[in-house]
Amino acid sequence: MIRKLNEKDIDEVMNIWLETNINTHIFIKRKYWEDNFEYVKKEISNSEVYVYEKEKQIVGFVGIRDGFIEGIFVKENMRHIGIGKDLINKCKKKYSKLELQVYEKNNNAIKFYQKEGFKIIDRQLDKDNNEIELIMKWTDI
Repeated sequence: MIRKLNEKDIDEVMNIWLETNINTHIFIKRKYWEDNFEYVKKEISNSEVYVYEKEKQIVGFVGIRDGFIEGIFVKENMRHIGIGKDLINKCKKKYSKLELQVYEKNNNAIKFYQKEGFKIIDRQLDKDNNEIELIMKWTDI
């Protein structure tokens, strides 16, 4: 089930955010994610956040703002069963154009987004950690 984030969900969602970032971005120091934890926790309420619940447990979520996907996060033991796809589809129903940024070294995420119809339109340097990010876009046209 996909539903909007409730205030009581924030701690659980943030734990998924931290765990997923540390596990999928092994090329970025853990400290970077830990240092940004409180900032993201405070800012999360400025986005539309949808959580994916399975058996009354949050197992994933997506944050989106004005058609920009700020991140899709799925617990490691729940990946590859369609949760990310369902979260993307929720966004596709709401917006006719979607954009996101993904680290160039995050091959699994890039393949996932390409499978979902996203195309690489540009690349840029993330100055916070000196990593290249790809800018990807999807349109329903």
